[in-house]
Amino acid sequence: MASAIRTIDLTKRYDEATVVNGLDLDIETGEVFGLLGPNGAGKTTTILMLLGLTEPSSGSMEILGLDPRRHPLEVKRRVGYLPDAVGFYDDLTGRQNLRFTARLNQIDDMDHTIDDLLGQVGLQAAADQPAGEYSRGMKQRLGMADALVKDPSILILDEPTTAIDPEGVAEILDMIRRLAVEKQVTVLLSSHLLNQVQAVCDRVAIFVAGSVVAQGTPHDLAAEQVGHVRVEFRFAGDVATARSRLGQIATVDDVIVGRVPNSLIATLDPGTLADTVNGLVSGGSKLVGVRRVDDDLDAIYRRYFETREEVTA
Repeated sequence: MASAIRTIDLTKRYDEATVVNGLDLDIETGEVFGLLGPNGAGKTTTILMLLGLTEPSSGSMEILGLDPRRHPLEVKRRVGYLPDAVGFYDDLTGRQNLRFTARLNQIDDMDHTIDDLLGQVGLQAAADQPAGEYSRGMKQRLGMADALVKDPSILILDEPTTAIDPEGVAEILDMIRRLAVEKQVTVLLSSHLLNQVQAVCDRVAIFVAGSVVAQGTPHDLAAEQVGHVRVEFRFAGDVATARSRLGQIATVDDVIVGRVPNSLIATLDPGTLADTVNGLVSGGSKLVGVRRVDDDLDAIYRRYFETREEVTA
């Protein structure tokens, strides 16, 4: 599949500070890709370079085969962008702000599309209310509609769910997934909210202090980082004895109580799973189920972040 966004050794420096360091990305058409990291990690600077809004210090980049530095207008025509701090004309209504964006992009006959977009982001009732009266969450919703006015091939979202209520967050994430699946829109999502990134992204890049320390699916990142797997064991009856047996197996790193009744989660080398099961059964534990449990992004990110801190300390 063709690359929608590609960067090679992309770097941005401000005086002595390196904000983005040697970034390599290859994001496919229709993929939802997450830039994950705390504020100040380099995510927004990366986005600004991709949009041609700030010059990289070195490296190269392509958006739909175009260099944003040489073809900034063409890139902007084909990319929808929702910034972290979205702004609108306060004296215009939500609907009028979207019409203004359409005119700027030389798009005519947009009334039906604008009505549809306002519906998708849940602003039908406030469509004709001045944007200056909107809450922060409402402005984020309007910003999502604004980014979609020109029917973009790529959607770049910088913290898109800021100040939105939980129901609205679910709606926005569902919209992102539908755009990718149904319309093959490529989505680059920048966020520090790990659960949301995990819910919607096909792959993620973890940013720490200007550098991407890992890329891949959450499953790949877990395997790559820790070199072991987490396995849930389910038992018939009490698990106290089974927990003691697991704790005595040399290849098991740790054991915790699982989320379902009568279950334990153990961390172990995948090559020792069969021996672990045999040890439990031969010891008398009534094992009724075994399944692998992937780490969530929160645990994965914390390990990468802690490892980076140890290296730079």
